[in-house]
Order: sequence, then structure tokens, then C-alpha cells
Amino acid sequence: MSKNEAPASATPTDPARRRFLNTTTLAGIAGAGLTMGLAGCNESGKPTKAAAGGAASAPAAAAGEAVEYSKYEVPPGQLDAYYALSSGGHSGEVRIYGLPSGRLFKRIPVFNIDCLVGWGITNESKKIMGTNADGSLKYFTGDTHHVHPTYTDGTYNGKYIFVNDKIHGRLARVRLDTMECDRITEIPNVQGFHGVFPDKRDPVDANINSTTRVFCGAEFQIPTPNDGHDLDKPENYFALFTCVDAETMEVRYQVKVDGNLDLIATSYDGKLACSNQYNSENGVHYEQMMTAERDACVFFHIERIEAAVKAGKTFRIGNSPVPVVDGRKAANADPKTALTCYVPVPKNPHGVNASPDGKYFACSGKLSPTATLISNELVLKWFDGGLKEPRDTVVAEPEIGLGPLHTAFDNRGNAYTTLFLDSQIVKWNVEAAIKSYQGDKNAKPVVDRIDVHYQPGHGFTSMGETKEADGKFFLSDNKFSKDRFLPVGPLHPETAQLIDISGDKMKLVADHAVYSEPHDSIVIRRDIIKTRQVYDVAEFPNAVKDPKDCRVERNGKKVTVYLTSQAPTFGLREWTVKRGDEVTIILTNHDKVQDLTHGFAIPKYNVNFIVNPGETKSVTFKADKPGVYWAYCTNFCHALHLEMRSRMLVEA
Repeated sequence: MSKNEAPASATPTDPARRRFLNTTTLAGIAGAGLTMGLAGCNESGKPTKAAAGGAASAPAAAAGEAVEYSKYEVPPGQLDAYYALSSGGHSGEVRIYGLPSGRLFKRIPVFNIDCLVGWGITNESKKIMGTNADGSLKYFTGDTHHVHPTYTDGTYNGKYIFVNDKIHGRLARVRLDTMECDRITEIPNVQGFHGVFPDKRDPVDANINSTTRVFCGAEFQIPTPNDGHDLDKPENYFALFTCVDAETMEVRYQVKVDGNLDLIATSYDGKLACSNQYNSENGVHYEQMMTAERDACVFFHIERIEAAVKAGKTFRIGNSPVPVVDGRKAANADPKTALTCYVPVPKNPHGVNASPDGKYFACSGKLSPTATLISNELVLKWFDGGLKEPRDTVVAEPEIGLGPLHTAFDNRGNAYTTLFLDSQIVKWNVEAAIKSYQGDKNAKPVVDRIDVHYQPGHGFTSMGETKEADGKFFLSDNKFSKDRFLPVGPLHPETAQLIDISGDKMKLVADHAVYSEPHDSIVIRRDIIKTRQVYDVAEFPNAVKDPKDCRVERNGKKVTVYLTSQAPTFGLREWTVKRGDEVTIILTNHDKVQDLTHGFAIPKYNVNFIVNPGETKSVTFKADKPGVYWAYCTNFCHALHLEMRSRMLVEA
């Protein structure tokens, strides 16, 4: 969109800053390096600096309009309207924030060790995470990118969220009633597992109107099986699309695809899943991935795929028991029998999102200043043989700005796309974009844009990935913060900027500092999530159900210590083991008061975990150091918290 064509509402609030960003980003694109200066600029075009004793000035939230920031505050004692569930990036965790306050409520360990709660330390958490034969963790690193909840009737049901581990190809499930991870599945035959999304209803059984499957996309092509053969034969590399059962967390099947799959979206009718695909050239090196004019948004016809699996039209990879079907473009040329549909979109797309009305998928160009709008109805029509070309499913392709990545929606027919290179959020109207694509020169898709600070990645609207999108807030997760917060050394925090989208103009209303490096968030109304406060002791098979049952049992060199905690005491004052014993401690919290959590730590033995009210956990370790070791409560629980101790006596 040229300067003359742009409506007044689309004019950037800081032209000098825009010129700086565009100049550097275009230079980077021209050099195919996508590198650029990322400093914030003031009106003179020079990097901003904090004034002596004060902060750098921030631009207005919206041009010419004052913002009443106090209306977005959450006063003491009041609750936020929304939960924001966010990935933690290479911390390996999931985080829970409140909106609009931006307050961090909880960090949920998933693929990482967390000595606060004992994740990766207790026997129960190790079993979920996966261990080697000697009991050590198989992996203790992770890279969470995308979090998506389960659905009923097109909206969140508050049961689970799913999150990926890009490094090790794992899918984790978190219970939303306890906000704790309960299952992790390692997906075979993949690397770079990035995109994940649950179905919104069963694609086969029309009577099931809730999530039954989770779809997973792999980016990195590898030789399969990846066992040392074909190391330097890229023609034998490929990536896979995977379906996981939402309840059992078992892998159902996989689909062989062309190129690299990035993110995933699913249709509201349950029939389709899709992924933006880059590297359609199947290249290994950077320059080989940039030769084609277009890449694709790949659509998967789930019912047909599962019929093919049921009919045995599959193959296996190495020792993996998972059935695989061929979803490559060349193998699916006939639409009436095709399992997949490759819709051409501009080069290197990043992100695909479904509109709340179920009609469209928005796939952004990244290296093109456009977003591609694809019709769900027309994709199904192509699969029925009613369209000549997959590209005929495209109904709009508005030019919106530089570096479009992810698109969110409101309840008024508008889309909001993050522009990484322009450092903006652009608001565009879906119907206007369709009219413009059809040749209506009076249709102006872009209706507003706002600066963010800086380089937005993912962006999310409140309830925007459900049919109940409410059009109240947009949350922009930005990759750089620079001058937005107090300096804390070379590793800066990132910014989650809250934008009010309830009116015609977007308003930047809050900056929330977040620890590196979030990728994705979901904004859910608070009434949807129903959390538990106290466990039932009977839920745990190994629970010490009565303090009278506290004891020490020996079986050769294996010793089991049965303990209870009830403020301010542990069930045993002391216990004795011998040097070299394998010791298992089972601890049950008998307090039934909400928020009365106990901790348990043993110095010099790497034992540290908590038990919530009614909960039981256990740890196993080797008593290889003789002496007296005070086990103590780590979680403040009582006026006599410091006195809540027991002794482990290790005989030489």
C-alpha cells in the first residue's frame, strides 16, 4: 500500500521510526539475510535514550488519543478477567498470567527440572518426563512454543492444554484443574516438532463435539529411520504430520509430506487440519530453500487419512509401530482421492489461523507483505473435485505490511496480524479484503495499525481461537524490549503488550515484562477454568493414609520411609538408614486447608519437592554420605515452620 493509497487511520504514528525500520529491513531482505538494526528510534531517527533520572518516552497508544490507563488496572483484592496461558520457550515450561494486570501467577514445569515443586526430582514427575534404564531423566531440556486447549462445541472447555517440545519432539498435556503436567509423549520419526493444535470436534463421529485428537507438525526433514544411514542423501529426507490421541496420548498415525511444516490450525467442522509449509523445495541448505516462487498451506483431509490407515494403505518406518500414509503432493494429484491439498501461498509463510466463524484460514507471507485468506468451504470443494486448482481456494490476499507472521480475530469481522519487520500490529477487515481481491477498488482492507515495541512474534485476541471471540483485547508478544524497562544486563526481558481493540482504534494500554522467551499465548475467560484447591488422599495408591502408618521398611539394601506432613510436624522425628542403601521416601500431606503446601528437602542429597494439601509424592536416592541430615519443610506453612524438621541418620 503506497502512502497515497493508505487511509488516514493507517498512517504510522511515528513516520521517522517507520522510515528507519523499513530502510533497514528492506536492506536485510535485499541481502537475503533478514538482518537489521533493531534499536528503537525517536522522531529524529536516532536511538532513544532515557533522560537523566527518568525513562525513555513512549509513543502514544493511539494517534491523538489519550488513554485512561487506570481503567485497565486490577486493584488489590480483585481478580483478572482472563487467564493467559503462555509457552516459556527454551525454559521448557508453561506460564500462567492474569489479564489485564499482566501478573504472573504460576510457572508450570513441563520439560524442565524445577526444584521448587520437585519436577524432575520426584519419582512421579520422572515417570511422566521419561527416564533411562538407570532412572536418570532421558532429557532435561525442552523448548515449548505453542499452547492450545481442548474444545467443546467450538470453545474452550477448561480440561487440558497441550504444548510441544521442539527440541526432542515431545507433546505434553497439562490438566487445567490442577495446572500440572500429567502426560508426555515422545513422537517417533520427527525432529523440530513445532506446531500443535487439537481438533475442535471429532472428524469422523458427528456425535462427538469435543476434542479427540491433537495434530503435530514437524519442521526438520531427516532420513527415516534416522539411524546413521543416508546421512548425506537429502533426497531421502522428509518430514511428518502426526496425529496423537487426546485422551490416551498415544500416536495414532503419521503423514509423509513435502517441505517443512510450521504451525497447525484446525477447522470448526472437524474435517480439516492444516499447516503452513516452507521449504517446498525440500532443500537442506539455506539457498536451496529459497528458489521456488511460492510455498504452501497444506490441508489434511482427516477422514480420508484415517480411512486409508484403517484400510492398511500405510508403511512403517524402522522399528516404529506407527502407521504412515503418503501425503506428498505428487501422490495426491487426484482431488477426489487426495489426502492432502497444497494451496500455493507467498514464500516462507509463518503461521496459519482459523477465523472464529469457521469460514477462513489466514496464512501470512513473512517474506511477502501479504496475508493469504483461504476458504474452508472451497478447500472441501477442491477435495470433492469441484475446483480446478488448489490456488482457487484463495479468496483474498491483502497487502498489509512487512514481515507478517500471525493473525488473530475479533467478533466484528476484523483480523489482526503481527508485522515483525514493521514492528506493528495491523488491523484489516476480512470482507473488505475479499472485495478488494475480487476487484473492488473502493474496498480498503487495512483499517488501523499501531506500533509495538519491538518485533512482534505471536499475537492473540481474547477468546480469539474460539467461536466466542469477544473482541476486547489483543496481546502482542514482542521479541525485543530494549528501552521499555529498567536495564537488567545483556539478556533483556521481552514485552507482552496489551492492546484494547474494543473500539475502531487500537489502544496500547500496558507493557508487561516477561522472561525469555515466550512464543505463544492463549487468552481464556476466567469462568471457563475451574481449578481444584485440595487433593483427595485416596487418589494416590501409595499414600500414607494415617499418621500412625509412618514407618521404615527394609528389603535388603532397599529402604522405604513412609512419612506424613501436618503443620508443624513430619510423621517421624527421625529415621535411620545405612550407607549404600537405596532410600525411597513417600510423603503425604494431611493438611486439608487450601494453600497449605509443605516442602521437603534433605541437604547434600538433591532432594527438594513440595506436596500440596492431600497430595502424595516420593523420591528415591542412594544414601552414600554418612552423618546426620536434617530434613526440613521448604514451603512456609506455620508459625513453627522453621521447627518443622526430621532427622535422617546415615550409619557409616
